Amino acid sequence: MLKFYMTPGSCSTGIHIILEELEEIFEVYVVNLPAGDHFKPEYVAINPKSTIPTLVRKDGTSLTEVQAIAYWLGQTHPRAKLFPADVEAATRVIETLAFVVGTIHGQGFARIFATPTFTRNEADHEAVKAFGRELVEKCFRIVDAQLAGKDYVAGDYSIADPILFYVEFWADKLTIPLPSNLFAHYKRMLARRAVQGVLREEGYNLATLGQEAKV
Repeated sequence: MLKFYMTPGSCSTGIHIILEELEEIFEVYVVNLPAGDHFKPEYVAINPKSTIPTLVRKDGTSLTEVQAIAYWLGQTHPRAKLFPADVEAATRVIETLAFVVGTIHGQGFARIFATPTFTRNEADHEAVKAFGRELVEKCFRIVDAQLAGKDYVAGDYSIADPILFYVEFWADKLTIPLPSNLFAHYKRMLARRAVQGVLREEGYNLATLGQEAKV
């Protein structure tokens, strides 16, 4: 079966949700990042990048990178209709995956969560974090406008929505306000059975989420 290497509450939560939505059978392996599990030889052997998540497929080959894993899951489970057949909708899905992972996460939240990787000068850390927060808020306004009049990123539910969810979830945990359309999307996601199941599995109290994230 599939082997899923993940860290609770990280970007891997988005992939975890997709796997549950597909009702796929898989084994979960928790990678403890603070303990350095991602640098241990046994993990490096399956993912030389030492990143999470990693999905080891049934043939033993590994997939890394959130966008690639989400795309493969969507394309290999066509009956679930999590990857649009329509070219325009599919393009918007890919656009959102790239923006969420590359910019909102990679440039915004990364400055908050992994500040020392952006500057070695501790005196600059607060300024780096503040810039990260400003960038996240700016990006949220962009995605909020794209969600106007839609329940989900591509209209219908797709692989893009669990990926967008993980940064909404981070914002909630850090009390970064979500604009109205994003907040509605976040609440809609929190109501999904697969999302609730994943959050419980990863150790979160649903009653504390989605309370004060709206602008």
